[in-house]
Amino acid sequence: MRFAPYLRLLRRNPDFARFYVAQLVSFAGDWFATVALLGLVLETTGSGGAAAAIIVLQEAPFFLVSPLAGVLADRFDRRRLMIGADLARVVICLAFLLARDASSLPIAFVAVALLSAVSAVFEPASSAALPNLVDRDDLPLANALGGSAWGTMLAVGAALGGAVTVALGRDAAFLADAASFAVSAALLYGIRRPFAEARSGTGHHLPGLGPGGIARATREVIELARASRLVAAFLLAKTTFSIGAGAIVLLAVFGSDVYGAGDAGIGLLFAARGVGALIGPFLARALVGDDDRGLLRGIAAAFAVFIVGYGLLPLAPSIWLAAGLVMLAHLGGGAQWTLSTLGLQRAAPDRIRGRVLSLDFALLTLTMTVSTLASGALVETVGPTGAIWVLMAAGLVASGAWFAWTRALRSGRADEPALDG
Repeated sequence: MRFAPYLRLLRRNPDFARFYVAQLVSFAGDWFATVALLGLVLETTGSGGAAAAIIVLQEAPFFLVSPLAGVLADRFDRRRLMIGADLARVVICLAFLLARDASSLPIAFVAVALLSAVSAVFEPASSAALPNLVDRDDLPLANALGGSAWGTMLAVGAALGGAVTVALGRDAAFLADAASFAVSAALLYGIRRPFAEARSGTGHHLPGLGPGGIARATREVIELARASRLVAAFLLAKTTFSIGAGAIVLLAVFGSDVYGAGDAGIGLLFAARGVGALIGPFLARALVGDDDRGLLRGIAAAFAVFIVGYGLLPLAPSIWLAAGLVMLAHLGGGAQWTLSTLGLQRAAPDRIRGRVLSLDFALLTLTMTVSTLASGALVETVGPTGAIWVLMAAGLVASGAWFAWTRALRSGRADEPALDG
């Protein structure tokens, strides 16, 4: 892997550099708050179920708001939308300072749900804007950098968040999260490139914000996916992956209980996840071609790597080997995320790109929530080893179906219609 092209992109495109740094800063703040919040919930309630509720509250509102978020991303100025979302998240993060004990803990739960809802507006607008902030030939490079940002901050931000919480207290971590969104908003404000293509007249007839408009917007995306098998293939990639991704929540069980390493073991396995998610996008960019057939083949390989990594995890004799397998699995996870997002950004016309990416996020969060709930039920009945193998078996079946369905696309035999911009 050569990093010189990425550095050159950041140097010659200051608008994208601001966009990328804004991602890094806000992701770091997220992990600061997550570490502090989970610690607060566990200390206050002593309940693992309450901690699990935090995860559900991070996922469910995202799914519920996504249909509206897609319309917003295509109807309004994406730059202003993202800055507004960042400023709203500053205020919401400050609400965590009010959660002190069991009686005030519901404030934290409400704040988590609100943060998720606002993030559901931010993320599709961000992904839809990226192709407009870089030249077309630079989009694969920009996507790899963006895809690695989350893994970077999981590997680094969580550790720093824990250190800040221990050294300065939870309030400092919550304030750092609020500050990160303020910095992100300032960086986005400084970007001069347009976040969307110029609209000519009213020919695109953008849907309204009411229930009827949202339903129409969803139908338009479904019609696009029905007309273009390529769009459908990329749209279903993250959903297929997330069928087995409930295994991720079992890292805490393996680190703490199976390997008896306590919090340090949990931290090690989650750090390994972050390293894999960091490297995966760059590795995919180095090994996979930029054409759509290459992206689809890379996604198929990423599915296999993820399943093999987690499938072998229960057989690892030591936590260090387990960490290596988790890193391997998330090389695949990080790669498929970046490749499927790149595919959608290129295949979907700009006028509908926000709605397409919003549905992508919605399907992902819905499937991930179901898989996570299944993981919790399975670990209680068949234990952590059985739970992982059941989830990987489900992932293998889903991946096999996706692989068979996309065979014609990967071989170049499928006729794809031209999609108007």
